[in-house]
Amino acid sequence: MTEIAQTPPISGIDQQERRGLLKVLGPGLVTGASDDDPSGIATYSQAGAQFGFDLGWTLLFSWPLMCAIQEISARIGRVTGRGIAGNLALHYPKSVVWGLVSLLVVANTINLGADLGAMAAALKLLVGGSALLYVAGFSAVIVILQVFMRYSRYVALLKWLSISLFAYVGVAMIVKTPWATVGYHLVVPNFSLSTDYFTVVVAILGTTISPYLFFWQAEEEVEEVKERPSAKPLRRAPHLAEPEFHRIRIDTYLGMAFSNVVALFIVISTAATLHAHGITNIQTSSQAAEALRPIAGQLVFLIFAMGIIGTGLLAVPVLAGSAAYAVGEAAKWKVGLARKWHNAKAYYGILVLLIIIGALLNFTPIDPIKALFWSAVINGVVAVPVMVMMMLLSSHKKAMGKFELEGGLKTVGWLATGVMAVASVGMFATARW
Repeated sequence: MTEIAQTPPISGIDQQERRGLLKVLGPGLVTGASDDDPSGIATYSQAGAQFGFDLGWTLLFSWPLMCAIQEISARIGRVTGRGIAGNLALHYPKSVVWGLVSLLVVANTINLGADLGAMAAALKLLVGGSALLYVAGFSAVIVILQVFMRYSRYVALLKWLSISLFAYVGVAMIVKTPWATVGYHLVVPNFSLSTDYFTVVVAILGTTISPYLFFWQAEEEVEEVKERPSAKPLRRAPHLAEPEFHRIRIDTYLGMAFSNVVALFIVISTAATLHAHGITNIQTSSQAAEALRPIAGQLVFLIFAMGIIGTGLLAVPVLAGSAAYAVGEAAKWKVGLARKWHNAKAYYGILVLLIIIGALLNFTPIDPIKALFWSAVINGVVAVPVMVMMMLLSSHKKAMGKFELEGGLKTVGWLATGVMAVASVGMFATARW
């Protein structure tokens, strides 16, 4: 710390980097917001419909775990100038890296296909028409924006799309909510030993702490370095570490808080409406929206359904982008949304291919609910070994130099890894195969 203190903290940083809060919020905000995708909305809706306000505590419990593991992901990217897959490829056997990347690609593709289907179903509820046509339309729009829009503008668009999540805060405010009961269950958990209860708890943890989020946030830190001419990986510019780590922490903690607050409001709104009226079985986000219409009214239905579309437009690019980053870095291609498409053809080719495959899943007889189940299973398989490798990597002097992870952040990171390991075992123990 002495070396950092003796170095002028702003030298080499342009005036743009004295950023206000809106400009500080970037990778962490987008990552957190994308966590509340249509598939996540379905999970939170089921939690609220089945158990009322009883599971609100899970979103308080998971927040520090999310913050720690996402901050560690971001640090790895900012310190090394490489994403998670790029660093794993340098320090672990190819068979291990490609095994994990392959599982990530399968899980992300199924997930983004389900999200495209949910967006199309929500739009059909709003205006009628063909859901399959909407799947194709949403896919085309996302591909065009992700491939041809300048990175800085695209990130700004993703930030604005995160506003769509406030729809769920609005829903909870409109419906009749017993806030005293909500507050009580947040701090006094009502545990149950039932299989159904544990299954939903595991689903919430698996939804909030997902492998694609680790890969995305690390890569977006790398992209930020590429976009800012004066920025360098911290291993090459250690005097920038203190302000950059401060920025990463604020961005990540607020982004994860935003994610979990929105998830909590989805649980609250469905608990106050669906659960209160005896509707306890919700399997998709569009089912939740449709079920709300006769209970909470047309306005709540409209807000909920439009939120599904907005969150999908935010999440699908993150799912496709994180998988493409992982494949590209493992294969040692040129990667990055900051690159023009003709300078990273293989990377963009994978990104577009994954969106097309995800879209095509909606044209097959595959049951989207079962597909999401298997996506969750694969994510559970991938999350723990990836987190273990990340924790080892973050303490690896050869990779991180003088910025090896230590102290409280390291402790909470390992705690998060342990919790996910228990959740993964629990998922297999309670799964209805």
